[in-house]
Amino acid sequence: MRQIPNYEKAYISGQKLRKYLLSETHAIGKAKAKFFRSLGFNDDNIELFEQELMTIAYTEFVAEEIRTLFDIKYIVDGMLPTPSGISTKIRTIWIVEPHDERPRFITAYPQRMFATDKRSTT
Repeated sequence: MRQIPNYEKAYISGQKLRKYLLSETHAIGKAKAKFFRSLGFNDDNIELFEQELMTIAYTEFVAEEIRTLFDIKYIVDGMLPTPSGISTKIRTIWIVEPHDERPRFITAYPQRMFATDKRSTT
């Protein structure tokens, strides 16, 4: 098990949270926004949201590494404490591009979107 390379340099670009993960109008992000907003994250506590996502990058291990010709993506799962008082397991995706050694946050989504259903079908 290992952490994201250069995890201490990880960052979340300026408007990623506000214009994507918390945007109720973004074509792709609005489903995620509904989830994260239901847990109490919003524009007023966006710094807390960023801090909790960064904590996952700093403290959790890489679950999967995806290498392409252009970059390396790191999938990192972790517990997200929320303003509602609930902690929930999420998956975060970070990318390292050849021109920048700093891991950049791409997205996050709830565990239920990546969990395998192990219930019996009989």
